[in-house]
Amino acid sequence: MTRIDRRDDVNPNEGEREHGDVLFADSVNNKYPIDTPEHVRAAWGYINHKDNAAKYDVDEVALIKSRIKRAAKKHGVEIAED
Repeated sequence: MTRIDRRDDVNPNEGEREHGDVLFADSVNNKYPIDTPEHVRAAWGYINHKDNAAKYDVDEVALIKSRIKRAAKKHGVEIAED
């Protein structure tokens, strides 16, 4: 099973401070909140930016995307396939 590594360029406390105690697609670094339809859309847009995805391994990106897709389905959000 893939796991997401802790990033040196991120402070996980900032994600919690900014968004609260919510579900994140990257729960290790508290990046990409997926608790609301708006956050799901934003998370999908951000992880599909080349510079954001480049901060993760390919398998980590796949895991983050799968979590966002699952949240999109839960919240009734349509997202473009990558």
